[in-house]
Amino acid sequence: MQFHQNGFHAGDPDIKPAANQVQNPSAVDVLIIGCGPAGLALAAQLAAFPDITTRIVEQKSGPMEKGQADGISCRSMEMFQAFGFAEKIIREAYWVNETSFWSPDPENLTNIHRSGRIQDVEDGLSEMPHVILNQARVHDRFLEIMQNAPARLAPDYDRTLIDLTVTSDDQTHPVTATLEWHSPGTQPQQETIKARYVVGCDGARSVVRQKIGRTLKGDRANQAWGVLDVLAVSDFPDFRLKALIKSAGEGNILLIPREGGHLVRLYVELDELSEGQRISTNDLTEATLIDAANRIFYPYSIDVKEVVWWSVYEVGHRLTDKFDEVPTDRIETRLPHVFIAGDACHTHSAKAGQGMNVSMGDTFNLGWKLISVLQGRCPPELLHSYSDERQKVAKDLIEFDHEWARIMGAPSTSDTSSAQAPLFQRYFVEHGRYTAGVSVKYEPSRLTGTPQWQHLATGFEIGTRLHSAPVIRFADAKPMQLGHVIEVDARWRLFAFADSEDPMSPNSAVARLCAYLKNDPTSPINMFTPHDGDMDAVIDVRAIYQQHHRDLNIAAMPQLLLPATGKHGLTDYEKMFCADQRNGDIYNLRGIDREQGCIVIVRPDQYVGHILPLDGYAELSAFFSGFMIAT
Repeated sequence: MQFHQNGFHAGDPDIKPAANQVQNPSAVDVLIIGCGPAGLALAAQLAAFPDITTRIVEQKSGPMEKGQADGISCRSMEMFQAFGFAEKIIREAYWVNETSFWSPDPENLTNIHRSGRIQDVEDGLSEMPHVILNQARVHDRFLEIMQNAPARLAPDYDRTLIDLTVTSDDQTHPVTATLEWHSPGTQPQQETIKARYVVGCDGARSVVRQKIGRTLKGDRANQAWGVLDVLAVSDFPDFRLKALIKSAGEGNILLIPREGGHLVRLYVELDELSEGQRISTNDLTEATLIDAANRIFYPYSIDVKEVVWWSVYEVGHRLTDKFDEVPTDRIETRLPHVFIAGDACHTHSAKAGQGMNVSMGDTFNLGWKLISVLQGRCPPELLHSYSDERQKVAKDLIEFDHEWARIMGAPSTSDTSSAQAPLFQRYFVEHGRYTAGVSVKYEPSRLTGTPQWQHLATGFEIGTRLHSAPVIRFADAKPMQLGHVIEVDARWRLFAFADSEDPMSPNSAVARLCAYLKNDPTSPINMFTPHDGDMDAVIDVRAIYQQHHRDLNIAAMPQLLLPATGKHGLTDYEKMFCADQRNGDIYNLRGIDREQGCIVIVRPDQYVGHILPLDGYAELSAFFSGFMIAT
């Protein structure tokens, strides 16, 4: 991380200087409804920008403490790295290193036996692990980011949305939200907030969704599951491994060890529901779930010492057709002002471990777009892309989860003569990229280029998240991951991978690119950077060289890669990197064309926006001109 750009300040650099803010304003730029993972991920982004007035409200009386989601995918960990708290999660969480599979013992079908044990995440898929941690602790990290940000943003609890209207009469704040709130011992009161944009992160029973006329459509699998977080003693051999367990006649269990070395979560299959039947905690007890678990575990057993949290749920797969209020036939003439995210627009089973992850991905996509529009960098039409991109992601998730839930709920086959692994084990292995969260690919659009120059960097697939790789930072020889230079700051990244020419030559391809970016009036830096901003305020340019870092002279490098920053005009030495010859050459790992090099453009949400040749100046300018407003 960088700090002291604007003078020395003692203390924790994560705590940013506070900006002057009006408390509980009645007119805001963004109003967020709901303090789940989607709402907090959005609020944590917006809190860094005190010029954007944000409020976040929650109907509960305080922060979450336990229960609900716990799986954090590799992709979400990459996102947490950009927020700056991945290391805290890594230290506290349970790491899912291996997964075991248990099925009926062919020698005695009343028993279960281990049918397989595999590495959970394939080698090289991500530099980040797949981990398990109480959702409340993820919330804590977002709340900490918000509190330490310049806006000092904090949720307003005990506030329930009761009405939401959108009008064309108010050009600046067209959305009106009516909230009901109360303090202990007082009568409920109403509060009206005018907003430029409202984002509904208020769960499967979303009031925001109802008010904009969207409905969740889909099906129920007529299958109930119970979930328990327990402290227990067991003779089950894989009690500290993630385990998928299918018995012959008693149902199935998904066992997930939790953080702290002792806590365990059990997803326990319950009886099939009849058509139209609903289930709730009123129908069952925690003892019922524990008894069911012991029948599935046989011949092993589990002795529960403490139930920390438990619940029951039905498997269902539902999706809204759009994630904003604009009708499909009005997209050309209306701009969106109300958005929905997370469970408000897509619901699915918990067993694939994607709910929290995809919900955060929704608002990670939306956040930088709202910032770019509100700060005047991009036209408001950009906001249509949120629903376009994320609705397809949710649809793919539901299709995957539908099949996974079907396979997990299917009876175990009695055919044990085959040497082939059980179907649920094969499906898990085949879809590892999906469960790791790295299978998302955005289609070509104004924000995502076509694959014309994909061959220049085959390992950075356009439309997918930037697959990080090790590099050496040139100035101080620090080994690091290239992707970790991306922070949650709504900036675009332009990575210039040098070609085979001498990079210290003033006529090298990278030097010529830097000269264009710095001096040419048509360069995206000159066209879209505020006149009073640093050179990298909107587009952050970095260079990666093939040579060993000791073989290069930093004084011979382009001035654009040693820019002045902050009020003192200090030099930023962290724009250049070299291939890591010891831990993996990024050119080899990501298929970079050594002869030609390339430009890799990365969106603020870490997805690859385009790949261009090093001399593709016109194409570079045209790409950014497709969605940015010239200064």
